[in-house]
Amino acid sequence: MKSTNMSRRKFLQLASLASAGIAVSIAGMPAFAQDATAEATPEAVLPAAPAAGPIDLAAAGGMDKLVEAAKAEGELSIIAIPDSWANYGQIKKDFLAKYDFLKLDDNNPDGSSAQEIEAIKSNAGNKGPQNPDVIDVGYSWGQTSIDAGLLQPYKVATWDTIPDAVKDKDGYWYGDYYGTLVFEVNADVVTNVPQDWSDLLKPEYKGQIALGGDPTGANQAIFTVWAAALANGGSLDDATAGLDFFKKLADSGNLLPVVVKPATLASGETPITIRWDYNSLGNRDANADTVKIEVVYPKSGSIAGLYIQAISAYAPRPNAARLWMEYLYSDAGQLAWLAGYAKPVRYDDLVKTKAIPEELAAKLPKSDVPVQFPTIDQIIKVSDQIKKGWPDKVGVAIAAAP
Repeated sequence: MKSTNMSRRKFLQLASLASAGIAVSIAGMPAFAQDATAEATPEAVLPAAPAAGPIDLAAAGGMDKLVEAAKAEGELSIIAIPDSWANYGQIKKDFLAKYDFLKLDDNNPDGSSAQEIEAIKSNAGNKGPQNPDVIDVGYSWGQTSIDAGLLQPYKVATWDTIPDAVKDKDGYWYGDYYGTLVFEVNADVVTNVPQDWSDLLKPEYKGQIALGGDPTGANQAIFTVWAAALANGGSLDDATAGLDFFKKLADSGNLLPVVVKPATLASGETPITIRWDYNSLGNRDANADTVKIEVVYPKSGSIAGLYIQAISAYAPRPNAARLWMEYLYSDAGQLAWLAGYAKPVRYDDLVKTKAIPEELAAKLPKSDVPVQFPTIDQIIKVSDQIKKGWPDKVGVAIAAAP
């Protein structure tokens, strides 16, 4: 994976632009990630993976041949991509409408990156629908999955328009989209909407704040603690200040010991949370007729994270997997992510070719708050610090909401 060296001035320009919407050249960003739970664990002996297939569309015989091969397989197994995440519900519908000969096996929608990787390992050699053909995981899982022999290369037709900084040069994985952490608030319940991290400590929010996951393992929550650290004197190398902040939040009674769900936020059970902006904005739109949801980019700043796509080396339906990738990285797939407020990796090319409809560009969020982009090494180090420090320093066990 590549990282980019840049001046402080250039970094701040990119950070500001990133939170201002989408108009940032991803090729100019430092390496960053959303999910950093990739840890060294004892590896089971896996069966030999099938021989890798065609490396690109030309090697597959062109789109017509790829479609024929996918049709013969008849199914596609995906994992850990809920409909409410990054507009995936619409993406699935559009993909299946275009390729209606495929059955979609939608496994463990609320799973984590770690569970996606484990599903490949535990089902290696299994031809059933529980064996995922494709994965959508945090950036830090890319190289570790290559090293473990879990991925196979494939370069989509739009390969050259994906910035080098966010793709494996041999085609084993490629970035798909990134987001920024924001406050998501049910403004029908919370009339004085918090605007910055320090506001969350106010007594008026007692029993109202829930996280988007468990900070001992869920990276949306880990990044939330990290973002709080950055706003309270911490750094990209040390999240102690974030743990201290959440200790205060817990002691104040403001922090709820449950994981927020879109439904619990909309109902008012968990009216304040911190989530990726594309999920929060999507939930706002989905509830526009019934609930007033406000999305706030905290004034003192936030943090960003990237996901990547890859095809399993053990995919029972590799041609359907390649067809899925071709769709996601086509203009239609990239614009679908953008419509769900997720910042697609081909954004610069979409702008260059004037592929973004004016009405879509007009609805994208704009903010001038600073957004920081951690490196892979920082993510591994700090996420471990947060996971280990949360039980001892904060001491709140976060359980899944019913």
